[in-house]
Amino acid sequence: MEDNAVQIVDKILKMKQGPRMILGIDGLSRSRKTTLVKKVENHLRGLNIPVCLFHIDDYIVERKRRYNTVYEEWYEYYYLQWDVECLTETFFKELKMSKELNLLKYERYSDTQELQVVSIPDTCVIIIEGVFLQRSEWRTFFDYMIYLDCSREKRFKRESGVTQNNLKKFKERYWKAEDYYIKTVFPTNQANFVISNEVQIE
Repeated sequence: MEDNAVQIVDKILKMKQGPRMILGIDGLSRSRKTTLVKKVENHLRGLNIPVCLFHIDDYIVERKRRYNTVYEEWYEYYYLQWDVECLTETFFKELKMSKELNLLKYERYSDTQELQVVSIPDTCVIIIEGVFLQRSEWRTFFDYMIYLDCSREKRFKRESGVTQNNLKKFKERYWKAEDYYIKTVFPTNQANFVISNEVQIE
């Protein structure tokens, strides 16, 4: 994983043209996205390159908007988990030019969205980490996209025992949405760099 982080930084620095570079790290649940992000971020900071990091799961909507709707569970997860249109307008379209972003960040304990004001340096690498980043509404905003490819079996083994016991939710909500993403978006084909991540990474 460390070698991959170095490769990624080398690639994006070679292609970097404007003052801000937008890097996406895409992958399904438990594909070790956060682990890779930390290594890439540390490598960039070691080169004295400012980094602005966003986790797309910080910007999901309240539970009432994504659970127990008239839609199937997989649809709720893929289409309703985030306000895709709002994030497109207030987040993705603002990344290249705005000095300050006004975002609605999800607070899990209160199940509410709270206003978050984020300042972005004039020159930096913006890293966005999360699932389904290559959906058609968002893909064009990225300068470079990484996809962590890992089998469902390996990813599921990385879940806690308690979480694994809720198999029905995985089958009806998460896995159907993941299958839809893979079959309609083709993330491995769209990504600039694909990393096969089948091993347990500490």
